[in-house]
Amino acid sequence: MKKKITGVLLLTLMIALTSVLAGCGDGSSKQKIAVGSKNFTESLLLGEMFALALEDAGHKVDRKLNLGGTLIAHEALKKGEIDVYPEYTGTGLLNILNEEPLPDPKQVFDLVSDYYKKEFDLVWLDPSQANNTQALAISRSASEKYGITTISELQEKAGEIDFAAVPEFEEREDGLLGLNRVYGDFKFKSLKLFDYGVKYRVVLNDEAQVTVAFGTDGELLNPDLIVLKDDKQLWPPYNVAPVIRQSVLDDNKEIGTILNAITAKLDDKTLQELNAEVDINKKEYQDVAKQYLKDEGLIK
Repeated sequence: MKKKITGVLLLTLMIALTSVLAGCGDGSSKQKIAVGSKNFTESLLLGEMFALALEDAGHKVDRKLNLGGTLIAHEALKKGEIDVYPEYTGTGLLNILNEEPLPDPKQVFDLVSDYYKKEFDLVWLDPSQANNTQALAISRSASEKYGITTISELQEKAGEIDFAAVPEFEEREDGLLGLNRVYGDFKFKSLKLFDYGVKYRVVLNDEAQVTVAFGTDGELLNPDLIVLKDDKQLWPPYNVAPVIRQSVLDDNKEIGTILNAITAKLDDKTLQELNAEVDINKKEYQDVAKQYLKDEGLIK
């Protein structure tokens, strides 16, 4: 009886081992990847692109998009709650490293890349050419009325301006804190908080005259909006790149190749047009992301 049980157990183990080895051969055992994003259009688009491309390569994906701001996404990555998300070099420099702004894109990338690897065991993959630099945008009518084309001129006339802020802006070094430090205190007539999705409409409707902008926002294609010149160079370059946990990359280096292929094709104009499809033409970001990857031959 004992020999019979041992034989059955051995047979069961052999079948299980065969199944595991077969799974390794056909790719069904590939690691499930948790893809995150922040809570604005471009980050959602990029997060969805990452997820779609990984799925196309046979990976199972857990979407954890729309997490919130920088610190929430960064903490989720450190804790292993997500495995990868799109981040910006300038954001890493100012908000994670707490360094002073630097103008050279390579210098910024190298600095954040080295720091993340050493402190968090996180890897910055290849950065795109797209530079989603922080900026301030003013309505054309307000620019002409108040004679404001630079941030220095805005600071001088802040008392006449209603400002449309966005989440985190007042607490960030690359937001109001940095503006006050570099340009002097901004004592706006009013400063109210708005969601990313409505800030430009608020300005175009003259409920405010100035808002926070990002270099690849689709709304900046509108000639009724003007980006103010950062004449004292507060903001560093904000090149977007996937940031991924080293352990995930070690398990499957193919993931880096897949995600780098996406960022290699991105530039300012491309992201402006993709963002405009969502924010202006009101298409779903999932549909826009999928169509772009198909058009570029990045997924089947």
